[in-house]
Amino acid sequence: MAAPMERIQALELIEKDIITCLQSAGQALLELSKEKSSLKQVENQSHQFLKSLGNVESKLTEQINYLTQVSTGQPYENSGYASQKVLQMAWHRLEHARSRVKELERSKNKYLQDQEQLKGNVSNLL
Repeated sequence: MAAPMERIQALELIEKDIITCLQSAGQALLELSKEKSSLKQVENQSHQFLKSLGNVESKLTEQINYLTQVSTGQPYENSGYASQKVLQMAWHRLEHARSRVKELERSKNKYLQDQEQLKGNVSNLL
């Protein structure tokens, strides 16, 4: 979605929306606490509160979804993680193959040595 600075700016906007939300709730409660409160004013502040709360919820959900993708290693826009993971796994498979080849080479050499010793023992017996 965005570069790190844009993510931080998006979080700052969410913070401002939270402040707006709290201010609207405070204004609605303040109006309700008055002896002669204006129902229209309370409704306007409540509507503003709910609108701000909806914005905060949707924007935070977007941020959480992004973080979930990043933290689980799923591919996402502008991510190099998936290709890095593929490369890392390829290196791991290569190292494993190399160790198996070395192990097979040692086994072959031991077999050849045993065969030479066996030939030497047989020729000594004759």
